Amino acid sequence: MNGELSAYNSEHDAARHLAAFLERYPRALVLTGAGLSTASGIPDYRDRDGVRRGRLPIQGPEFRRDPAIQRRYWARSMVGWPVLSGATPNHGHRALAALEANGRIGTILTQNVDGLHTQAGSRSVLELHGNIHHVACLGCGASFTRAALQVQLETANPALRDVLAQPLPDGDAEIDPDAVTGFTAPACTHCGGTLMPDVVFFGDNVPPARTAEALARMEAADALLVVGSSLMVYSGFRFCRLAEAAGKPIAALNLGRTRADDMLTLKLEASSEQVLPLVAELLGNRVLI
Repeated sequence: MNGELSAYNSEHDAARHLAAFLERYPRALVLTGAGLSTASGIPDYRDRDGVRRGRLPIQGPEFRRDPAIQRRYWARSMVGWPVLSGATPNHGHRALAALEANGRIGTILTQNVDGLHTQAGSRSVLELHGNIHHVACLGCGASFTRAALQVQLETANPALRDVLAQPLPDGDAEIDPDAVTGFTAPACTHCGGTLMPDVVFFGDNVPPARTAEALARMEAADALLVVGSSLMVYSGFRFCRLAEAAGKPIAALNLGRTRADDMLTLKLEASSEQVLPLVAELLGNRVLI
């Protein structure tokens, strides 16, 4: 680590250090990950050591190729959707919206697909991996809301309508494999084609135009603040490498290790839901809870 202390006696201490960082760098790009949304009831992907929990994720090429994998995904998604669709922004999301509104941060680049930044009121948000609330047809390109698709899923698969299961980070749930047998996957109402959530699956690349926009935002920033991400996925870690190469300081607010620990100017191992509202208050922002 390059500079400041990483251990603090309280969340208030952490907030003071982060507030000072943002005062020095008011155009900081904020990169957020799954750890920010755990307080909203959405499970995260990794433990404090950055090790991924549970099963390996479905790969994008496999999804597009295999109808059996499509059925498995949509069955899990149908059961897990109520948790994700019912999630609301937590104090951390709202604090970032307040900081943005008052010119205390630059823009937000999120690895999350839950849409909670926009719900919280943030305006300059780039969703690096897409948004789970949207679905696209691989055949004709038609788009649908995920909420509307849930009606189609429940109508075609009434046996799974009231199943309770352990929610998983991707908006799906852990269900009995036998429940997938006979499951009817959704189809495009325009062409009958295969539907896929409008997110970047593992094994797929972030669309070039979105990547270019993200890189432009990093170039315009005077620093990088990582919130709730272990940075184990390269699409997020690359921004730390870019910041370091450009001599821009990097701060991280994350419970546990990150892949970029040796690059950080400031590391805060604390709760983003608790610390960010304190930062907003210190910088003269009122967070609407």
